[in-house]
Amino acid sequence: MAKGKTIRTRRKALETESIRLVINGQTYDLNIGSRFGEVEPFHTLSQTLRDTLGLTGTKLSCDQGACGACTVIMDGHAVLSCKLLTVECDGKTITTIEGLRDRDTGELDPLQKAFIDYTAFQCGFCTPGMIMTARALLDERPSPSEDEVKEALSGNFCRCISHYQVIKAIMSVAQKER
Repeated sequence: MAKGKTIRTRRKALETESIRLVINGQTYDLNIGSRFGEVEPFHTLSQTLRDTLGLTGTKLSCDQGACGACTVIMDGHAVLSCKLLTVECDGKTITTIEGLRDRDTGELDPLQKAFIDYTAFQCGFCTPGMIMTARALLDERPSPSEDEVKEALSGNFCRCISHYQVIKAIMSVAQKER
């Protein structure tokens, strides 16, 4: 994002003293301020998701955009929520790991099922970020190659397991969604 646009976006949000986000299909009008339930101008999207809205599936780990644990989908693209100020997200549509479940049936997203079926997790801390990265990839490119999956996951780190099971899980869903 251009620096001038970022500054204008922040100023606009601060001038209006509220922002609107659509998160997992639900609209949130959030006041900007320092009182309980308000969003501080310096809060990151990950802080707002976890601390203000109680959506704790988005994980905080490095808080520097290096591990991918905080990945969410914003307007169709995987983004690192620890690197975005909430005020910069005014008017955006965001999906977190909690929002992947089918709203009508409660069924898990096929990627969530595949991660279970292929045991593509160990402690599970990094799993939401990996699933969100993979979902954004499959939504954009339903038939990715294994190399494209590896490239997409290059910003997601797991200290517990290898990525072999993760890649197998993602490729199994890609083959079914073709």
